[in-house]
Amino acid sequence: MSHPHPELGPPPPLPDGGLRVTPLGGLGEIGRNMTVFEYGGRLLIVDCGVLFPEEEQPGVDLILPDFSSVRDRLDDIDGIVLTHGHEDHIGGVPYLLREKPDIPLIGSKLTLALIEAKLQEHRIRPYTLEVTEGDRERIGPFDCEFVAVNHSIPDALAVAVRTPAGMAVHTGDFKMDQLPLDRRLTDLRAFARLGEEGIDLLLSDSTNAEVPGFTPHERDISQVLRQVFAGARKRIIVASFASHVHRIQQILDAAHEYGRRVAFVGRSMVRNMGIARDLGYLKVPAGLVVDVRTLDDLPDDEVVLVCTGSQGEPMAALSRMANRDHQIRIVPGDTVILASSLIPGNENAVYRVINGLTRWGADVVHKGNAKVHVSGHASAGELLYFYNICRPRNLMPVHGEWRHLRANAELGAQTGVPKDHIVIAEDGVVVDLVDGRAKIVGKVQAGYVYVDGLSVGDVTESSLKDRRILGEEGIISIFVVVDSTTGKITGGPHIQSRGSGIDDKDFESVIPRIDEALAKSAQDGISEPHQVQQLVRRVVGRWVSDNYRRRPMILPVVVEV
Repeated sequence: MSHPHPELGPPPPLPDGGLRVTPLGGLGEIGRNMTVFEYGGRLLIVDCGVLFPEEEQPGVDLILPDFSSVRDRLDDIDGIVLTHGHEDHIGGVPYLLREKPDIPLIGSKLTLALIEAKLQEHRIRPYTLEVTEGDRERIGPFDCEFVAVNHSIPDALAVAVRTPAGMAVHTGDFKMDQLPLDRRLTDLRAFARLGEEGIDLLLSDSTNAEVPGFTPHERDISQVLRQVFAGARKRIIVASFASHVHRIQQILDAAHEYGRRVAFVGRSMVRNMGIARDLGYLKVPAGLVVDVRTLDDLPDDEVVLVCTGSQGEPMAALSRMANRDHQIRIVPGDTVILASSLIPGNENAVYRVINGLTRWGADVVHKGNAKVHVSGHASAGELLYFYNICRPRNLMPVHGEWRHLRANAELGAQTGVPKDHIVIAEDGVVVDLVDGRAKIVGKVQAGYVYVDGLSVGDVTESSLKDRRILGEEGIISIFVVVDSTTGKITGGPHIQSRGSGIDDKDFESVIPRIDEALAKSAQDGISEPHQVQQLVRRVVGRWVSDNYRRRPMILPVVVEV
């Protein structure tokens, strides 16, 4: 197997007749999926998603792929193929189109409808090309064929990219549910045909590569939901991804069966379910869905609320309900269903929400105590089956953390893909397909780009470190006035502390140390404000460490008069 090397340099020029593949997100992580294909000086992008922040990234709203490697080549991009409408595949599109709004977007009807609604909020009107399974479109030098795949959102597509260098197939996210709710199967006949033609490089979803067997059917959840609905005493509150149309359909079906009305809560949920209903992907019986403002007129045992927040996101509706910061108040007897998986890294946030809801008396049903979620990704048994059908000449696992990528690579090797034809890459690692062989040739910049409010890219790792220190250790500010000629103190020191756990009056014992240090520095002729600030920082920092074993942020302010 071919492995990336941390000391890889910039890639050489792409050889004539070669196909270059550069993942800018989605490898070594769950989310931020983005892959750039290059042939003959032209670029094709597959997906452009976001990653959601974890606890060690305070204040961050979203994490984007790093566009720096394509920023100088925006005119070379012939299109962005979107495999499906989940945020980790389309959420970054508005930020890329801000830089060049006329890059064409190619995708299925539902996928394009979801991204167009999102782009409307950014005041961007995109150029779009709607495709469906079986379609074949020429996008610059890239001959793209689209293949139906089953996932946890309707209308998902894989894409086969043909070039003179060979055929690359990108699966997007997929599984092989044989009894999907919408009867739309992963098109194994099409993949077998592509395999017969010859797949030179297969980029395959790795998310469930560690899970043995086959992913359960989505419709298996229906019976569990019926049992929950049958036993619920008061309101039922369901938290799900705002784009999980199949899951919401089963909630609607159960609500209709048990005589309940449904209201959607949250802007993204209302928007996406409205789009899905208008396009016919969501079947809604007449009178079933009502405005949330009318629920007060209904008995509690006739109410279902569908909201966001299944990943413990702090600003989502469910988290705010758990924190008593939402107009919907949890009361004893309410039933809350978390109808989604736990994205790695979100476990603590989700359990905090579960504990908060339980505190107010809710019965919380989640994946840990009931089968209210099945994955949207192929497990190991399906991937083995898939590789035997496709028989790829080279394999590149994508979409997963390191453990998923390695597990997927092992599955490929078991089905006969030569180990030296399996490429385990990471974000930014450049892979060239030349003369039928895929090899790592270099690396480009592919770090995290943070969205914080209206700023994009202004937040750095250094500023996040400062935020973590402030959140964990607090801040101490020291204000000192010194004479500009003698260097002696004429005012202060005044010390204030926030979040450090040290009472302001306790600082009285360090003031003599500051006075002594500044007096000595004045004798030594040290009067430059920056040097004096550093001296004060060292004195206070040493005192705090010796007495409290803490390392707060220390901000000395020295004013010369």
